[in-house]
Amino acid sequence: MGRRALLQGAAAFAALPSLARAQAPAAWPAKPVRIVVPFTPGGTTDFVARLVGVELAKALGQPVIVENKPGAGTVIGVDAVAKSVPDGHSFVCVANSFTANQTLVRKLPYDTLKDLRPVALMGMSEHVLATHPASGLKTLADLRTLAKAKPGTLSFASFGNGTSAHLSGEMLKLQMGLDLVHVPYKGQGPALADLLGGQVTVMFGNWPEFRGHVQAGKLVALGMATAQRSQYAPAIPTLAEQGVAIESNSWNGLLAPAGTPDAVVQRMNAEVNRALASPAVTEAFHKGGIASLSGTPERFADFIRSEIAKYGDVIRKANIQLES
Repeated sequence: MGRRALLQGAAAFAALPSLARAQAPAAWPAKPVRIVVPFTPGGTTDFVARLVGVELAKALGQPVIVENKPGAGTVIGVDAVAKSVPDGHSFVCVANSFTANQTLVRKLPYDTLKDLRPVALMGMSEHVLATHPASGLKTLADLRTLAKAKPGTLSFASFGNGTSAHLSGEMLKLQMGLDLVHVPYKGQGPALADLLGGQVTVMFGNWPEFRGHVQAGKLVALGMATAQRSQYAPAIPTLAEQGVAIESNSWNGLLAPAGTPDAVVQRMNAEVNRALASPAVTEAFHKGGIASLSGTPERFADFIRSEIAKYGDVIRKANIQLES
């Protein structure tokens, strides 16, 4: 399921009558609502969760607390919510790694498809492949030349094992025949900090967080991981233009424990979609280069299954295995 199909689905959903707020139990929410973000602060998932959380708090009449709980490639944070009381007060904001872990992690402490309920997709950010100016790299051809001359000495950072940045880096190695060392972090924030410091060579990352650094000359964009030139960065050539057809992005969506009542899931879905359509979120997404992905829980469930299949194929082809 590509971005175009998701956006078309979002437009169709927006035309439907909104779900009645009275569907949820009258007593819900009876206390603050918690949204766990299984990454460190500073990434797009954290930004979207907090931005949408402000609007949700207004609609629900209770505080919405965003809690960062990184670790184990997002497994720790997801597992905490999967095992939470399913009373509609605990949610987790996941990203691509949630679906990749189904194949990548041998013994997940939760069942991806049975222990959590899809609530709502929220946003998607395109990826850019970037490097520090001191590397001297300007294009993919430069990266190939340097990597071939110094095999095993160049590195690529990621948000963590199994994240989209990790899998895209592995596909880059596979398609270009490069020997790059993977350096996983507990989120995009610390990974980006080390890229800016020149501690790692290259990194796939979310354009919203990289844009300012690229425009300021603190990072060099080697290419956008998009099918066509991005509307958010039209001057930057795609990786495909340079002979490496890799499409990479970061999406985020909300999940609840499996036993969460249907009425709560439907109410939360409706409120998330209202939040995505609010002026504050719409403006922030536009400025940040984030595409809105509103839709139904059922559509999110279909999307999760398609992402599991996609990343499973990548992991097997690249023979990706966790270091521990």
